[in-house]
Amino acid sequence: MRYAICFTPSASDPLTLVAANWLGRNVYSGEMVDPPATRGLGIHEIAFHTAVPRRYGFNGTLKAPFRLADDMSEAGLLRDLMRFSGTLTPFEIPRLEVARLGSTFGLVPSVPCQEMHFLAASVIQTFDHYRAPLTEAEIERSDPDGLSATQFANLHRWGHPYVMDEFRFHMMLTGTVNPTDTARMEQVLRDIFEPVLAEPVPVSNIALMMEEGTGGPFRVHSLHPMGKISARKIA
Repeated sequence: MRYAICFTPSASDPLTLVAANWLGRNVYSGEMVDPPATRGLGIHEIAFHTAVPRRYGFNGTLKAPFRLADDMSEAGLLRDLMRFSGTLTPFEIPRLEVARLGSTFGLVPSVPCQEMHFLAASVIQTFDHYRAPLTEAEIERSDPDGLSATQFANLHRWGHPYVMDEFRFHMMLTGTVNPTDTARMEQVLRDIFEPVLAEPVPVSNIALMMEEGTGGPFRVHSLHPMGKISARKIA
């Protein structure tokens, strides 16, 4: 079982609901959702291209999935995350937009969001002692030979290559898309998501995500409101 610390909008947020329809699974309930009727992409194409982000759920990762260290517990992680979130000031991402991320697509801030960058760095530093050391297999899955020197150092220090100065906040919408399909995919994603991207996105909670079994899908375990010393368990 693994955990991850992420940002995701509230369960009732229109962006959460649209993302659940697109990915085919609600990140809060874990329930499967029928994909939208979409001009330009068939249902089976959508299911194929969303397989990877569907497993991880709709979120922006702050601390990538990790196993608990032997001397750490879920209860301790919950307690410290509740306390940590209570010290934070909520903020907004002025606007998210659909963007190409290499061979994939996701939602990213239309302009750099320094508050999110600071939040991610704080989460990484504060909760790293909860993370079990990477196994050799986990290191190999990160393709260490393809990393820069900074990314390689991050992998061994923090358990993930794309943290600190290498961090770029994003919320994944697809897995790898063939170059011949990118223009079609981008248009479909804009048609689906742009109606719910007009307003700023409030960042007022931190989500603890939990993997259902080994290799299973992730779902929201609990929400930890920023600025409040409380947490809401997700049934």
